[in-house]
Amino acid sequence: MLTRNLPRTVPSALFRAMSSSADRTVLCEEFGPDKGVITLNRLKALNAINLDMVRQIYGAMRSWQGQKNLVIVKGAGEKSFCAGGDVRSLVEAGPVPESRNFFREEYNLNALIGSYKPDYVAMIDGITMGGGVGLSVHGKYRVATERTMFAMPETAIGLFPDVGGGYFLPRLDGKLGLYLGLTGFRLKGKDVAKAGIATHYVESKNLEALEKELLASKNSSDVAATLDKFNVQDSSEFVLAKNLKQINACFSGPTVESILAALEADGSEWAQSTLKTLAKMSPLSMKVTKKQLDLGRTMDLRSCLRMEFRMAVHCLIDSDFKEGVRALLIDRDQSPKWKPTTLGEVTEQQVDRFFGALPDGDELLFEDEVKANM
Repeated sequence: MLTRNLPRTVPSALFRAMSSSADRTVLCEEFGPDKGVITLNRLKALNAINLDMVRQIYGAMRSWQGQKNLVIVKGAGEKSFCAGGDVRSLVEAGPVPESRNFFREEYNLNALIGSYKPDYVAMIDGITMGGGVGLSVHGKYRVATERTMFAMPETAIGLFPDVGGGYFLPRLDGKLGLYLGLTGFRLKGKDVAKAGIATHYVESKNLEALEKELLASKNSSDVAATLDKFNVQDSSEFVLAKNLKQINACFSGPTVESILAALEADGSEWAQSTLKTLAKMSPLSMKVTKKQLDLGRTMDLRSCLRMEFRMAVHCLIDSDFKEGVRALLIDRDQSPKWKPTTLGEVTEQQVDRFFGALPDGDELLFEDEVKANM
């Protein structure tokens, strides 16, 4: 049934009840008739999102689409905006409908953020990885602080940089996005803005004042002016500035093998360090990620998410994903047994399988498409 593609919504009458309950994983609050604040409230899990949280966020945002002119999204506590999706629970559950629905509904949420009518301000204070990137990077404004730590570390767990990674990573300058997607390199603080991932940089001590002024804004111009007012201009050098020429040269090759060969030929300390990092990643995931970003460069966000849904479901069916999560997040032995074990053993057919139609024809549909087919 096509209706299985339709994310569940939460009646707006429940939003205030959510916000008054300390044990809720998502707090949805309304400020006056035209502003809303969504707070991820899963502190022990560093605000990592699960299916229930996706549904709560999506329900609030859909209800507010025609009512609000500003929606702020933030994480509870000082450590994390959102540390990603709860991949451990997905792996432990296996390729069941609930796991598939997590990706389906998360990607519907990513698409909604990308086309959201109200001004959307994500306060990416603290850890912002994986699913947390998806909750922020497609929105109009992303506010980083000195505590922000951005990364897309999926190749280390046998996955790929999803949540629209195929869309936004190739659109960063040069080959920076491919470098970040393959290596999982962590950007911190002001460098998140310098990379073009955050739109503003604000000191964390000023976040409360910023939110207060945003909630007092009267229109989009006020929102933009307020963000500019709190934005800290910084002239320090981007953390990767001295390596950008090497990144662009080494990561321009047509294959992952050619990237490694270029790094070996470079021979610098940076290149050797990068080779050691890539040696830890799933060979299959690296090749899948390279193809994902190559294709995504010319796709719109929705097309990328459709592609990534196929990829995610294939990962649930058969990939290095389960082994990567076991090694890094469950047993924590840091010794994943990748299959295949080397890049040379990865065939084109193995890579292409991730981009092929799903066995049961259950492709990703967005809410408007589901309604049109009902």
